[in-house]
Amino acid sequence: MDIMRMSVTHLKQSMKCQEQAPRARNSKIDKYFQEKKYMKCPYEHALYIKMQGESILIICLYVDDLVFTRNNPSMFDEFKREMVKVFEMTDIGLMSYYLGIKVKQGEDGIFISQDGYAKEVLKKFNMNDANLVGTPMECGVKITKQDGGEKVNSTYFKSLIGSLRYLTCTRPDILYSVRIVFDLWRNRQ
Repeated sequence: MDIMRMSVTHLKQSMKCQEQAPRARNSKIDKYFQEKKYMKCPYEHALYIKMQGESILIICLYVDDLVFTRNNPSMFDEFKREMVKVFEMTDIGLMSYYLGIKVKQGEDGIFISQDGYAKEVLKKFNMNDANLVGTPMECGVKITKQDGGEKVNSTYFKSLIGSLRYLTCTRPDILYSVRIVFDLWRNRQ
């Protein structure tokens, strides 16, 4: 199963300059999918599914990108032909990088990682020389506020927590630690 990507270049010439162009594109594509009887996921509003017998096509719409996968190669070709007829689109091909996530597709499966993003986070927060550990935090450790401790820049801290939360997409091993730190910050507010 491959993951492909297409990008909407524009719907109409007049829409290019409008501030609401991304929203208009999404609305038009959403309307198209609904008319073509794609099922819209009730929990993830950018996810659409089309089933034909045993065949399935899964599409994710993000701003002006469509990421899609299937279990039947002919569904890919049919979907791409239909989309190009209705929308001006660019076929980007096999997905290799998306939203900071590297995607490696091969015979042995599909693997995702955020190595580049993780290195950017380490650099941004001056952690390039941090020690590597197998377990970021022991379960059950009680963390308490230190009286008289240094005041933390809340904008900097929010940025750090947000970066780490996004990194948990491919690093579930840090999820527990990130959640503990996030909860500590949230309870201070």
